[in-house]
Amino acid sequence: MTDDQHDVIAFLSDASSYGASVDRVEILETHASLVFLAGDCAYKLKRAVRYQYLDFSTAERRREACEAELTLNRRTAPALYLEVRGIVRTAAGELAFSSSGRAVDWVVVMRRFDQALLFDALAKRGGLDPQLMDELADHVALFHLAAERRLDRGGAAEMRRLAETQHECLAAAPSSGFALDRVASILEKWHEGLAILAGLLDGRRAAGKVRRCHGDLHLRNICLLDGKPVLFDCLEFDETLASIDVLYDLAFLLMDLEHRGLADFANRVSNRYLDRTSEDDGLAAMPLFLSLRAAIRAHVSATAVEQATGDAGASELRSEARRYLDLAYRALQPEPCRLIAIGGVSGSGKSTLAASLAPELGLKPGARVLRSDVARKLLLGVAPETQLPASAYTHQMSRRVYDALRQKAAVALKAGYTVIIDAVALRPEERKSFAELARAAGVPFSGLWLEAPPATMASRIDARRRDASDATAEILAEQLRRDPGAIEWIRIDTGGGPDGSVAAARRALTRN
Repeated sequence: MTDDQHDVIAFLSDASSYGASVDRVEILETHASLVFLAGDCAYKLKRAVRYQYLDFSTAERRREACEAELTLNRRTAPALYLEVRGIVRTAAGELAFSSSGRAVDWVVVMRRFDQALLFDALAKRGGLDPQLMDELADHVALFHLAAERRLDRGGAAEMRRLAETQHECLAAAPSSGFALDRVASILEKWHEGLAILAGLLDGRRAAGKVRRCHGDLHLRNICLLDGKPVLFDCLEFDETLASIDVLYDLAFLLMDLEHRGLADFANRVSNRYLDRTSEDDGLAAMPLFLSLRAAIRAHVSATAVEQATGDAGASELRSEARRYLDLAYRALQPEPCRLIAIGGVSGSGKSTLAASLAPELGLKPGARVLRSDVARKLLLGVAPETQLPASAYTHQMSRRVYDALRQKAAVALKAGYTVIIDAVALRPEERKSFAELARAAGVPFSGLWLEAPPATMASRIDARRRDASDATAEILAEQLRRDPGAIEWIRIDTGGGPDGSVAAARRALTRN
C-alpha cells in the first residue's frame, strides 16, 4: 500500500499555491519524482512508489529521502539546493506549505535554472564541445577525490548482488519486449566477468576507491551553471547503490554519451579523467561497469512505459529500453587490442589523429590515449594546460615522460584496451621502446609517422589555444633540424587536413 498523492500533486500544480508572483507551473516527470517549476524555484516531490530498489511509499520515507537529497547534493551544487519544505493540511482542510506541523508530504526546493542548460539538452542540439567535456571530467575527478571513502561498501560481493538484482528487474520488466535469451546471456557474461575481476574489485575497495559517489551520473543530472558544469540530483535513497567504485560512477556518464551517439566525447572524458586521477588500474572493470549501467537504464526506461501517456510515448520508451539493453550486451563483447604509436614533430597532427581514431578502437569507450605533453605536466604536478618553462624539457625529464607513457600503456594493454601513444619520438630508441613494449604485451604494434609542410605545422602551432603542448615555431624549427634516424613507421602526409589523415591512418591500420 502506498500513499495517495492526488491532492498533493493538485496543490503543487496550482500556481496560486506559490503566491501572487507565480502565474504558471511547468511539470517534469520521472519514474520516481515530479518536479514543479514555479517562479524562481523548482519543487521536487518524491512519487509514492515502491520498487525493488526504491521505497518512497510513506511520507516519512519521502521526508528522509528529501533531507538526504539536500545534504548530499550540496557537495556539488550548494547554490542549487535551498531547503526541504513540508506540505501540511490546515484546519480548514486545505493544503499549504509549512515549516512546522505534521506534514502530509515533502518537497526539495531548488533554485530554478534554464532547462536548456541541462547537458542532455545541450547534447541534443549539438551544444557540447571538447573544452566542456574536459571541464566536466575535471569536475567529476575533483568530486571523487573529495568524496567520503567507504571501506564497508562495494567490492565484488556487492557487484554480484547488483548484477542479480538487475537481471531480476530486466526479466520482470513490464511491457519491455526484452528478449529473455539476451537478458540471460548478459547475466552469464556478468558472472564470468565478476569471477575474473573479484580480486581487482576488492583490492580497489581496500585502496579507498569505493566512495560515496553521485550514483546517477548521466547527462540529465548535469547542468551548466554560471558557465561551469555542475553535478546535481545524486542518488540519495540507497547508500549501497551510491557507495561505489569511482569508475563505476564515471561509467554512467560514459555509457550515456555512448548511448547518445557521442562516442568521441565518451572517449575524451574517459581519457581526461584517467589522466587526472591515475585510476588506470581499474580499467579492466570498465566493460562490466558500462554494461551494468546500460542495464539499469534499460529497466528504468521499461518501468517508465507504465507511466507513459499515449501510445507514441510508450513506444518510444520501449525502443529506448531495448537500445540500452543492446548496449549492455555490446559492452561485454571481446575486442582485439593493439598498441599504436603516433610520432612526428610538433604541429604534424598527432593529437588530432589520436582523438579521431581512439573512439572506434577496441573496447568501449575506446582506446586509452597517452600523450607525452600531458604526461609531462602530470609528472610535474600541474594541470595539462599549464605552460611550462624550458627547464621542464631536459633530456632527463623526457626519459621520465617516456617511462611513464610505457608504464601506463602496459597497464591498459593488460586490461585489454587498445593504446595510442602520442609523442614526438624523434629518437630511434624511443620508437624502438614502443615496439618492444607491444612485443612484451603480446599485442600487435603499428607506428604512424606524420609529416606536413613546415609552414602548415607552424600555422597549427600558432592557432593552438588551451592546449597541453608548449611547442612554438622556434621549437618546431629546432625539431626539424634534428636527424630522427631511419623512420620505419608508416608515413602519413597530414598536410591536406584531418579528414584525409584519418582516412589514410585507417587504411594503414587495416593493412598493418
